[in-house]
Amino acid sequence: MAFEFTDSNFEETALEGVVLIDFWATWCGPCRAIAPTIEELAADYKGRALVGKLDVDNNPEVAMKYGIRSIPTFLILENGKVIHQHVGLTTKQVLANKLEAALATM
Repeated sequence: MAFEFTDSNFEETALEGVVLIDFWATWCGPCRAIAPTIEELAADYKGRALVGKLDVDNNPEVAMKYGIRSIPTFLILENGKVIHQHVGLTTKQVLANKLEAALATM
């Protein structure tokens, strides 16, 4: 199951290791369309990378900090540093490839 990032838990959970964050909202059709893919990635990378979602409506601080203006937006962080950003729908393979590349450098 994908981790649920929030404004209150972000600093303690997202700034170490390799992390994929899906910035989304309940009203966003493309966000709902890719939700099963994020769940699959969370299962596929369990123990290797933290994969989760952040609802931008309920957690505006983190979204503002990273300049999220369109959703879905996907960030991959490596020890707190953004190493990849993708805006809009994408495929599981694209995100998996980016996660693999990030994990290879750890």
